[in-house]
Amino acid sequence: MRFKSFLRYSLITRTDILTALLGLIFFIGAIPILTYFYFAHDLTSKDRIMNSNDTGLVLLDRYNHPFFTFYQAKFKTNVSLSQISPNMQHAVIASEDKDFYTHPGFSISAIIRSSLADVKQGSAAYGGSTITQQLVKNALLTPNKSFLRKYQEIILAQEIERRYNKNEILEMYLNSVYFGEGAFGIEQAAQKFFGIHAKDLDVAQSSVLAALLPAPSQLSPISGDQNASRQHQLIVLGDMQNQGLITQDQEKAAENEKLVFQTQQPQDINTLAPHFALMVRDELIQKYGEEEVARSGFKVKTTLNSDWQKFAENTVANQVAKLAANNAHNGAAVVLDPHTGEILSLVGSHDWDDQKFGKVNIALSPRQPGSSFKPIVYSRAFERDLITPATVLQDVPTTFPGNYKPHDYDGKFRGPVTARRALANSLNVPAVEVMQKVGLLDALSTAKRFGISTFSDPSNYGLSLVLGAGEVKLLELTDVYATFANKGERSKPVDILQIQDKDNHTIYTFHPDPQRVISEDVAYLITSILSDNTARAEEFGNLLTISRPAAVKTGTTENFRDAWTLGYTPDLTIGVWVGNNDSAQMDNIAGSLGAAPIWRLLMEHFLYATPVKRFEVPSGVVSQLTCSFATGIKSASTSGYLEYFIRGTEPSKPCNAPTISITGVSVSPGSVSPTPPPSVSQTPPPPASVSPSNPPPSTGAQIQIQVPPGKEKH
Repeated sequence: MRFKSFLRYSLITRTDILTALLGLIFFIGAIPILTYFYFAHDLTSKDRIMNSNDTGLVLLDRYNHPFFTFYQAKFKTNVSLSQISPNMQHAVIASEDKDFYTHPGFSISAIIRSSLADVKQGSAAYGGSTITQQLVKNALLTPNKSFLRKYQEIILAQEIERRYNKNEILEMYLNSVYFGEGAFGIEQAAQKFFGIHAKDLDVAQSSVLAALLPAPSQLSPISGDQNASRQHQLIVLGDMQNQGLITQDQEKAAENEKLVFQTQQPQDINTLAPHFALMVRDELIQKYGEEEVARSGFKVKTTLNSDWQKFAENTVANQVAKLAANNAHNGAAVVLDPHTGEILSLVGSHDWDDQKFGKVNIALSPRQPGSSFKPIVYSRAFERDLITPATVLQDVPTTFPGNYKPHDYDGKFRGPVTARRALANSLNVPAVEVMQKVGLLDALSTAKRFGISTFSDPSNYGLSLVLGAGEVKLLELTDVYATFANKGERSKPVDILQIQDKDNHTIYTFHPDPQRVISEDVAYLITSILSDNTARAEEFGNLLTISRPAAVKTGTTENFRDAWTLGYTPDLTIGVWVGNNDSAQMDNIAGSLGAAPIWRLLMEHFLYATPVKRFEVPSGVVSQLTCSFATGIKSASTSGYLEYFIRGTEPSKPCNAPTISITGVSVSPGSVSPTPPPSVSQTPPPPASVSPSNPPPSTGAQIQIQVPPGKEKH
């Protein structure tokens, strides 16, 4: 019995072994045949080999209209080997494949050395590729690393070696390899980095370019790690000297040569939304690697609304031009869908072609936000029940810990004020009082929950954080306001909706995933105050009023260095910044005068044909007639006004008064709360012509309102 079992087991084992051997034989025999026939057409000429994978990157707007392209083949210039400096040829051979002229297309010793190194490091880099193999990988195969691809690489390398001589192979390689900074091929790289032709590259320049090949982006001396770039250059020079391609004197001279790199890069991008396009490209590079993105043939559907982008760019440019006399020379804007986080428009500067700072994306640059930061701290105070909108705060001369003595923009003090009045009119002393109640660490933690990423060591901040002393990014702060608009749920800003490869296979699709940051009730209290046209009229008049309910807040930093306006409706959030990249002081340009006109124009234009929506009061919020002498009420304390509270925090004794008087105007009790908008079905009449110089009609005042210099600093 045991013998029969052993025999049966042996037969099964032999069958398995035979099957495996047959499979291996098929793999070894069939793969070369299949690979050859699949790529045979691409091997027929040098041009086909070099251009096979140069498919570039296309960005589409949300309606599938192409608006930006990168890495297009038209930017590559092929040159013959005789037009490539021998210094460059030697540098590449010395560093990439010293046995290039003797091996048959692959190197067994190099593969063994690489495999042993992979085993030792516990990874599979599949290195040891010859120049011919690298040509195959770059021109014909995908960058994905696998044993199958490596096998195909060796097969095709042998076929290329059979069809072409070594000089032709080196020429194809140097014309197709990626050098970083968007440069494919040695001619474009020579011009991109040094502003010369490939035939004129000296030893030092050639060693720098050859040193880029292992990691073009990381080792770029222009935008990468300059120290690492230098170290790799020295390694290449050492290899060249060791292999007898240069002398020791040439090596020393190249090491000491002071290289000058091109600072003005050739324009290789389109004109619409350049900062947004670069942001998308950088995100793809971070995820896939630059060379794969450049060769992928990706068609990326973005979140951009091209028509809105054009209008936003024109609006920002026009307003900055108007403010030039007041020493304001730049502006930026971000438009978000608060429900999904989709970036509908992003203007990174007033003019991409501005030679001084147009290429800087100010939407991603940390700046001090002034009073536009206050709602974050107030929301935390509401969340912890430290205050309600009716809480009386003190706008009086106050010395806080650290001998900190804040003051309001106009140097005046208003005495006792409610939290609603304090936030709506951007009063500083009450805001610091709220900040003290919340605490620095809690305020920083809350900002992080909202998506603010720029705060670091808490010891760098103090109570002045609530007044905007910490730097934030316009995109991130706009996202904070989008969270309020989305009833306390944050959708992280997103710029990509879908990615398709060159075969139209969808490899990525965006799905919104909002996360709860604050309760719907707390979000509504902030919205209630920021959309209260009556409450803020005390200081802002109608500067921030548009034709529909909108919550809005301004911010101005010390000495008028930054002017902000951020606000939202239920379905749209817009953030605007105006100032100077070098933080030069503007002449009395506050957020309400510098950034607010842009915000208003964008809001009115983007929403004029849509139904008017009001902010919905959540079930956890109640309204109650409330007594207070701190609301600007001039009558006795028996007068009252309608206020919103999170259920359970409302006063136990409501006020009972028929009317109240606010800033000398007789109004009904409910008018202190946001004025109800028209019904949802009502839409504003469409303008005959909408442009930055011809805004849509508004039920409020016109945007250009004359205010005495220095009056408005919010």
